[in-house]
Amino acid sequence: AGNPTGTLVNALLFRDPSLASVPRAGVVHRLDKDTSGVMVVARTLQAQTALVEQLSAREVHRQYLAVVSGALVSGGTADAPIDRHPRDRLRMAVREDGRDAVTHYRLRERFRAHTALECRLETGRTHQIRVHMAHLKHPIIGDPLYGGALKLPKGATDGLVAQLRGFKRQALHAETLEFVHPITGEAIRNSAPVPADMLALMKALREDSILFAERERR
Repeated sequence: AGNPTGTLVNALLFRDPSLASVPRAGVVHRLDKDTSGVMVVARTLQAQTALVEQLSAREVHRQYLAVVSGALVSGGTADAPIDRHPRDRLRMAVREDGRDAVTHYRLRERFRAHTALECRLETGRTHQIRVHMAHLKHPIIGDPLYGGALKLPKGATDGLVAQLRGFKRQALHAETLEFVHPITGEAIRNSAPVPADMLALMKALREDSILFAERERR
């Protein structure tokens, strides 16, 4: 009844074999491979159906933390349709004939050459935040599929160079998930703490920005 490695469905079935009676072992929505964070899993078909309906009605609130290239000066909204890339089937792309996709983002912390953003999904297209940030010319760190390949700021500290070279996934974390409990009607808010690798990356970015500002004042 499942195994602890391989796919999420396998891991869920290993942990709780009763989920075999629910389609996709109760999975309601997906996280991209190498995106960390919180998910919701339903233990009954009734709950799964109700949660999928909430997602479709845009009643589930999902907030992500993303660290992107470039120093943004303000937040905003990316409202650009997304569909499969016309030539590369592994990628999605902004396309006029795509499905509607809306991402709201605001600044959490600004560094000299990067920005930490809080991104809220209004829709849930595949790779949505990654595609929208790339479309805005601010790709997510560690995401070469969408233009986030390694780029070292001029004069970066040794600590930042080490963090950027060693960061092997997209710097994207599903931080909070809010929905209505499908049985009790209670408002539920689940969260996942920012993982150690992203905390270390942001610490290095912060220290680099402080040292750069000090050098500029001399």
